[in-house]
Amino acid sequence: MSRRLRRTLLAIGLSLLVGNAPAQNLLIRNATVHTAGAQGTLQNTDVLVRDGNIAAIGRGLSAANGINVVDAAGKPLTPTLFGGITAIGLDEVSGEDPTTDQSLALGQGKQMVVRPEFDVTLAYNPASILVPIARVEGIGFTLLGADTANGGSIIAGQGAVVRLDGSADPAGPKLLFVKLGSDGANLSGGTRASQWMLLDQFIDEVRGRIPAGSPMAMLTPAGRDTLARYLNGGGRVMVEVQRAADIRQLLRWSQRHSVRIGIQGGAEAWMLAPQLAAAKVPVFVDPLGNLPQSFDEIGATLQNAARLRAAGVQVGFSQADKASHNARKIRQTAGNAVANGLPWEDGLAGLTRVPADALGVGDRIGTIAVGKRADLVLWTGDPLDVSTVAKQVWFDGRAIPMRTRQTELRDRYLRAAGELPRAYPAAIE
Repeated sequence: MSRRLRRTLLAIGLSLLVGNAPAQNLLIRNATVHTAGAQGTLQNTDVLVRDGNIAAIGRGLSAANGINVVDAAGKPLTPTLFGGITAIGLDEVSGEDPTTDQSLALGQGKQMVVRPEFDVTLAYNPASILVPIARVEGIGFTLLGADTANGGSIIAGQGAVVRLDGSADPAGPKLLFVKLGSDGANLSGGTRASQWMLLDQFIDEVRGRIPAGSPMAMLTPAGRDTLARYLNGGGRVMVEVQRAADIRQLLRWSQRHSVRIGIQGGAEAWMLAPQLAAAKVPVFVDPLGNLPQSFDEIGATLQNAARLRAAGVQVGFSQADKASHNARKIRQTAGNAVANGLPWEDGLAGLTRVPADALGVGDRIGTIAVGKRADLVLWTGDPLDVSTVAKQVWFDGRAIPMRTRQTELRDRYLRAAGELPRAYPAAIE
């Protein structure tokens, strides 16, 4: 077997084994601990990990013999970060259809097929090359989002949070994804007004006002059962919507039908900040949205996150474009929100505590607190600064290999030239 093949197999094996290795014991000394929780930021503080969970936080903590001890030298320690709403593990090569699994298109032409039971987590590949690329940059969890497509409907389907530790199964409850506004108009008869008519019809079907088997019915039995779980305060519905007028209608609709919603995008959400805060609706904004990308985003501003948070809205972050392949950049976008008025602590919370709580996994991840999973990142500096990198990432106290396909290629092409050009292994067996 050649050395190159051995190295390739080793890299794949390390990626897969991260999620299967036993939890570890660990002591991180002398860190600037950004808990992202009630304790705030703690200077010169130790974090003790036992059996993969955080056992103690304080100064001068002692460790039993044999426990790995890391001296942070005052560097920042945070929870692993949220990668946004992505298709990591669902979208390997965006331009190659057989490698994308984020959307459903069973209809033909203008025919709409409504299948809320569609669940993208069933296609999640924890061995995707995008997983290590994101996690070596401190990204520890992401929300797998279902997307709309021609032949589908404004109800895209279901997704859930996954941890990027190599685990194959979702880490939290399912969420339902809906797209409204001009982006969903082609899936609702060419007008946004019909979106509310259709959503009301779906609820009428679930509640029996349109009998199953009726010529007007659009949901399958499984679709009715799925949608029923999101009514009366059940699972969260994540709605991609931008325009303030559409957000206003969304708030009225969600309150009328007791639907627990979150907003993705929300370019004009700042215009309804008090109403969103009163309804306790989290908003996942793209902090770089400052120019209209459509007529739904005329009111886009870099101060969106700051204005929402000032009104009491829980603000998280998600990128609008190429979110899966550029998940590592989300912390830099959060830094832009801070540069435009969002308090630094809220910038970090938007990448940790806020998404974890909003997406149903806050009891285990998202903050550094006793009893939580030891999913941690040690940084070289401010994690919201573009010049900062992750020194080490841990899942359940296990240090992950800080290697990716990119670093393997870098090392290969930096190798000094010998008998063969530098791109080739030193010897072939």
